[in-house]
Amino acid sequence: MSDLPFDGAISQFFLKKAPKDIRKIIKTAGEDDILTPGYPYAEEMKRKDYEAAMDGLQRQLVRMQADIKATGKRVIVIFEGRDAAGKGGTIDVMRENLNPRVCNVVALSKPSDREAASWYFQRYVDWLPAAGEMVMFDRSWYNRAVVEHVFGFCTDAQRETFFRQLPEFEHMLVDEGITLVKLWLEVGQAEQLRRFLAREQDPLKQWKLSPIDIDGLGKWDAYCDAIDEMMARSNFDYAPWTVILSDDKRRARLAAIQTVLREIDFVGKDAALIGSPDPAICGGPALRPKR
Repeated sequence: MSDLPFDGAISQFFLKKAPKDIRKIIKTAGEDDILTPGYPYAEEMKRKDYEAAMDGLQRQLVRMQADIKATGKRVIVIFEGRDAAGKGGTIDVMRENLNPRVCNVVALSKPSDREAASWYFQRYVDWLPAAGEMVMFDRSWYNRAVVEHVFGFCTDAQRETFFRQLPEFEHMLVDEGITLVKLWLEVGQAEQLRRFLAREQDPLKQWKLSPIDIDGLGKWDAYCDAIDEMMARSNFDYAPWTVILSDDKRRARLAAIQTVLREIDFVGKDAALIGSPDPAICGGPALRPKR
C-alpha cells in the first residue's frame, strides 16, 4: 500500500499511461524550464523581477479595495481554468493584502441535494456581491460547461439549458452595475502533470488533490473539446473572457492582477504603474493553444 495520496495514482499514470512525448518532456526538463511547446518564454520569470512588479500592483489593489468599499461598487472576478492551472495561487496573491470582509473568496463544494434540485444558477446568486464588495469565484457556474460535461455529471439537455440561459444571466449582472471579470488560466499538458506529481510528493500540498484530478488525468482531449465549445458560446461583448497562459505562474499572476485593476476605476488608480498585461501570455480566447 502506497503512502502517497490515491495510492500513487498520479505517479502510476506518469509511468504507464501518459503520452510518451509528455513523459520525455518532464524527465528532461530543468526545474525552471517551461514545458509547453510554443510558450513565448523558455524559462520562468526571475523572482526579483516578479517581486519588483508585484509590489506596486499590491499597493494598487489596496487602493482599489478602499474605493470599492467607499463607493459601493460591486465586483465579480471569476477564476476558471484547467486543474493545476494556478487558480488558487493567483487568488491567494491577489487577496493577500485585502480585507476579507470586502474581498471574499467563494469556492463552492459539491451541490447539496436541495441545491441540485434548484435552478442551476441559484446557489451562485446567493454569493453575489452587495454594495462595497468584491467576490472572487474559485470556479463558478462554468462548472456545468466543462467539468460536469466531461464527467457526465449533467445531461446534454441540462448543459444546453445552461448555455441558453447564460447570456441573459451574465447580461443581468452587468446591467445591474456589477463589474464582471472572467479569467481563464490555461496550462499545458506536461506542466499540468508536473504540478500534479509535485503535489503528490509534497505532504503540505497533497490536500489539493481530489478524485476529480485523478479521474481527469486521461481526459485531456475531452477537456479540450469542452473548453473550446465553452469559449465559443460564452465570450460575450459585455462579459468577455481573458485567457492567461499560466505555465509560468509568476507571469500569470501579474497578468491576472493587471487585468482586474485595469477593469475597475478607482481613486488613486495609476495606469502607468499598473501597466498592460503581457500580450504574449494574456489576451482573448484566440490565445489558447491550438491542437
